[in-house]
This record gives sequence, structure tokens and C-alpha cells, in this order.
Amino acid sequence: MAIKNSFIYLAKAVIFGFVIAAIILFIAPFFTDESSGHAFFSKEDNEGHEMSFATAVRRSAPAVVNIYTLTVDKDNPLKPGSLQGLGAGVIMSKDGYILTNYHVIKKADEIVVALQDGRQFISETVGSDPETDLSVLKIEGDNLPVAPLNLNQPAQVGDVVLAIGNPYNLGQTITQGIISATGRNGLSSGYLDFLQTDAAINAGNSGGALINTQGRLIGINTAAFQVGGEGGGHGINFAIPIKLAHSIMGKLIKNGRVIRGALGISGEAVGPVMSQLLNKPNLTGVVITGIDTNGPAAKAGLQPRDVITRFKGEKIPGVEMLMDRIAETPPGQSVTMTIIRDGKQFDVPVVIGQKPVSYN
Repeated sequence: MAIKNSFIYLAKAVIFGFVIAAIILFIAPFFTDESSGHAFFSKEDNEGHEMSFATAVRRSAPAVVNIYTLTVDKDNPLKPGSLQGLGAGVIMSKDGYILTNYHVIKKADEIVVALQDGRQFISETVGSDPETDLSVLKIEGDNLPVAPLNLNQPAQVGDVVLAIGNPYNLGQTITQGIISATGRNGLSSGYLDFLQTDAAINAGNSGGALINTQGRLIGINTAAFQVGGEGGGHGINFAIPIKLAHSIMGKLIKNGRVIRGALGISGEAVGPVMSQLLNKPNLTGVVITGIDTNGPAAKAGLQPRDVITRFKGEKIPGVEMLMDRIAETPPGQSVTMTIIRDGKQFDVPVVIGQKPVSYN
């Protein structure tokens, strides 16, 4: 009886093995590249598919345009003008609105926009904002490609990104890297919140697109700092986050410029020493270090060494937030700020002024 059971067990094992072998032989052709004879899931082939960003590029690249200036000889105005490469831009809507950098177009007399499909347009400048180094152009055309974006999907450190532009006027080029850091403030303006990337952004890439691996626009390339002089190989590159750029674009389309509030102060975040002097160890706010004698703060009676702790009832943790809140407040609006002076806390009403715009 034991021998019979052993034979039955062995027979089942053999039959099961034949069935598995038959299944493998049947499905193997579906996982083989007939042209090369390599398995579909081979390490080499699979890595190649994972590392390709061709789909992302196809989604966004058509919306990235080359920007040129048309130079006319003033001594011979009838002579045909010549095109000079300036940089890049991104088509943001079917209406033909294009985002680019202010420094790309600020010296241009006439701007030519060239699409990747060969079409060229003379553009008009809708508005510029030197504070954020952004300008909006407008072209008239049909079936314009538009860059896909998601304003609610902020870039994160470690994200793989692609920079698209027109470096050195060579034509559209793609470079790849990662987001190295976010929130790099103060590089050209306190209103900026740069994305830092190691994706190469060379001369001519300014105003172009920074996209993620889904092909969505996450930033406008704007600045590159080279280590080792011009053309150095270790670039630290920056882009304006698309949420900020999109907001500025809306203001430029509406008003032709960005109207910012001003208070007429300079300041720094409350430090440990100031907290101890005021006997408030958990104090957050901004210490006023300087005041424009003709500005709104001076007119409201604010003084150096005053500590601003709240702006319109909102706690102020640092200088950047305070300056942003002031800038976002319409000029002429009266706001209440909570301050501490000589250890005493009280509210001060202030009428916000308007920050002048410099187009240098």
C-alpha cells in the first residue's frame, strides 16, 4: 500500500512538472523580442524603458518656443533685419499667452516667436514684472500647443526634472537632472521662491520649461550660476515655481504690471537674544531694523526695534512671510498690525503704500 501511494505521489509530481513546462513554452514567445532574441523582461531592456522620458518630452516640448529679436539697421532701415537668438518661452494657453523671463526680452525692439512646427509670429509684450523676472507675450495663431500643468502638485526635492530650451541658439534641447532644493529665496528678489536643480540651464535656456517625468510644467527656467567661470561644468541652476509664475501671469494679463503693497521697512526675524530681552522665549515675529522716513510705516508711528508679531491678525514667523503679505495687500488698504514696543503689546493701524516698479 505504501509503495502504491509513493508511486501516485511521484506520478502527480511528474505530471505537474510537464504542465508547468508546457505553459512556459506557450507564453515564452510573448515575452521575447523576435528581432533580437532577447527576453522582454531582460535587465538591459527593462532599464532602457524605465529611463526614457520621451513621452514626457512629447507632451511638453511643442509648447516651448524659441524667442528672437529682429534687429533693424537704423542707418539703413530698408535693409532686411536679422534674427538674434534670445532665449525660450512657454505657451500657456490656446489664446497665445507665453511666459518667458523679463531679462530675455527687456532690450528687444521687436520679438519673433518660433514654434517647433516651423511657424513664426511677431509677438506683443503684454506686461513684465522685473521683481520675479517674468514677462508675458501674446501671439495670434490657430491650434497652438499648450504646456500641461498641475498647480496643486508642487515639486519636491529628489524629483527627476527635464529642462527644455534653446541653449546658445542651437535649437530645442533637453537636459535632465533632479530638484536639489526648494525655497531658495533672495537670489534676485525677496518675492521669489526658487527651485534649485542640477539640470543644465545654459545661455538661451532662460524662459524655457522645467517639467517633471509626466511632462507637466513645474517651473520657468530663469538663472544659472556657474562654478569656474563662464561655461563651467558644475552649474547650480534655478527655476521659478509654476504656481508663482502662473499667478504673476494672471496679474500681468489683467493689469500689464504687478501692483504690490509696500510698508517702507526693513527687518529681520526675532532671534534668541531679542526673545530673552522681552522675556518671551517662544516669541516669533520681525524686528524692524530700518524705516523709510516718508513711507507708510513712519506715517503710522512705527519705530526701529519694534517687533511685528501679527499682520491682519495672522502670526508672522519670519521676514519672508511678512514681506509677502505686505506685497499682496492692495495699496491704500488700511490694515492692523500687532507690535511689541518696550515690552508692551498693542495694535497699530497702517495704510499700505505702493511699491514703485523699476525696469532697469
